[in-house]
Amino acid sequence: MRGVHQAEAVESCKAFMPVLVIGCGSIGQRHLRNLRALGLTDVLAYDPLPARMDRVVEDPQVIPVPSIEDGLHRRPQVVLVCTPPNSHTPLALQAVTAGCHVFVEKPLADKLDGVDALLAEGARRGRNIYVGYNLRFHAGLLRTKQLLDEGAIGHVMSIRAEMGQYLPDWRPAQDYRESYTASAAKGGGIILDASHEIDYVRWLGGEVERVYCAAGKISALELDAEDAAEMTLWLRGNVLAQIHMDCIQRGYARNCKLIGDKGTLIWDFKTGVRYYDAEVNRWYEESIVPDPNEMYLQELRCLLACVQAEPPLRDPVSPLADGRTGRRVLEIALASKQSARERREVPV
Repeated sequence: MRGVHQAEAVESCKAFMPVLVIGCGSIGQRHLRNLRALGLTDVLAYDPLPARMDRVVEDPQVIPVPSIEDGLHRRPQVVLVCTPPNSHTPLALQAVTAGCHVFVEKPLADKLDGVDALLAEGARRGRNIYVGYNLRFHAGLLRTKQLLDEGAIGHVMSIRAEMGQYLPDWRPAQDYRESYTASAAKGGGIILDASHEIDYVRWLGGEVERVYCAAGKISALELDAEDAAEMTLWLRGNVLAQIHMDCIQRGYARNCKLIGDKGTLIWDFKTGVRYYDAEVNRWYEESIVPDPNEMYLQELRCLLACVQAEPPLRDPVSPLADGRTGRRVLEIALASKQSARERREVPV
């Protein structure tokens, strides 16, 4: 990373300019805890809901601010946008215009309107925009990527990815009906919320060229967006990929199988990595089950290293997803929604 070591970046955090977290719900609270754990001493936080700000006030290591404008006036070097997707674009643009680097929780937005203007403004001001696809920092998925790059299973021909969990179990302390996931108007629905799968399938297998998707609300859950989706993606190089995503199944499932001409590779969030080498007719197993929070810590370490580089890294040699990647994933997600509505294959 142009000589910038993540550990060195973390050691220099005490001299780091303020970081502002906008949105103190579940993921915002996680980032606040992790920023403090990494040594930052000037962490600002804002949320429009008084109950969430009450929790911020209770933490002496976090500085509550009365408004976004007040937080930006304190000149944070980076702003984390952790609000519902329908507010991401205007908040990120406000932060970039104030001279900040921006980290936006996935998805980058709920529609493409305004996204190109945001990316252009970031480029004009020399400010980086990143998107929170934290699974890229999961040790098991990183090992999967390494094995693919090393040719462990040869040429990849097919990918199958799955994500599923019952929505009321996602955030037990919150009524699921109040979450943005349950609200189409806030950018909810499983396709946008589980866009991690779209991102890492593209990261592992290559660019998506067209998509066919069947999706809808098929459970008794009280939400007004799709709760299950089945995507078929054609990737460049004649690679066929399928993604299942839902917020209805009991028990957490997240896994991926990659079929190559020399073997098969399987990653499972809960067990690790298995791969079959056809040349020696043997399965290899690696138990890689890190603490789930570690991928979020690694993501922040990389973010801090990138924005502290001189000049700031635009294409970091790291898994961190940039704004252009976030835009492309959003484009594929929206094409999937279009495909489900129109019941046809959509080029992307």
